[in-house]
Amino acid sequence: MASLTKKMTKQEILDLRQKLSSHIVKETKPDYTYYQIKTDSMTITAYTSGKVVFQGQDLSWMEETESENNTYPQAGSDEVGTGDYFGPVVVAACIVSKEAAQKLSSLKIQDSKQIKDDQIRRLAPEIKAVCPHSILIVQNAKYNDVHQNHNMVDIKCRLHNQAYVNLVHKGYTLPDFIIIDQFVQKNSYYRYLKNEKEVISNIHFETKAENKYLSVACASILARNAFLETWDAMEAKYDFHFEKGAGSSVDICAKSFIERFGQKELTKVAKLHFKNTAKALSL
Repeated sequence: MASLTKKMTKQEILDLRQKLSSHIVKETKPDYTYYQIKTDSMTITAYTSGKVVFQGQDLSWMEETESENNTYPQAGSDEVGTGDYFGPVVVAACIVSKEAAQKLSSLKIQDSKQIKDDQIRRLAPEIKAVCPHSILIVQNAKYNDVHQNHNMVDIKCRLHNQAYVNLVHKGYTLPDFIIIDQFVQKNSYYRYLKNEKEVISNIHFETKAENKYLSVACASILARNAFLETWDAMEAKYDFHFEKGAGSSVDICAKSFIERFGQKELTKVAKLHFKNTAKALSL
């Protein structure tokens, strides 16, 4: 079994837990740790010292690679909503030319998780104005239907690929340098796509890419903005305040939603396979 140790801030450790929330098979809290979680492919132990140990059969995909963050043109993609019980899953892909990078340089663009939502809403139109992009929104009813036969990683692989395919169909030429914020091994990514009619190849996979590459950061903002717009529409439709994330407050929120609108309606606003569903029904 391979082992890899990284030094991370507390916020990065908490963000990692949130990002992997839908993949957790078992979670414990040994002494001096924030958590120890097991997924299908690895065990992650996050210590309060900031040391994070990854253990699995193949961790080569997590190794840091030489950064090419100033290479333009570049295309990047990122996803939002995979750790939220309520709301859609959104994937965006974005092409950034050298000229676009210069125009965006004053905006201090970074990973959407580090930017407040009101700033996301201001930045998204400026990115759209100068960068070719593709945004895919999977509403909850569709997500729940697809998830019966495809797990979350499978769904994300297909969405990232389709976002790039859509850019090609729009008439854009993809750059030689394409980046995905690493969430799965490269070989596994392409294995999930083996039955797809069109597959974009030669993609560079790198962890924490949203903090290293402008194209991924822009895609992250576009995805987050689309998520927020969909969230707004969802709250307006039901005249109901939904809680973000997947914590205990979400359980209570789900219970309240069920009481007002019925359990059947939950499939239109939530990812039913999350543990929150069972918790809400047991409250």
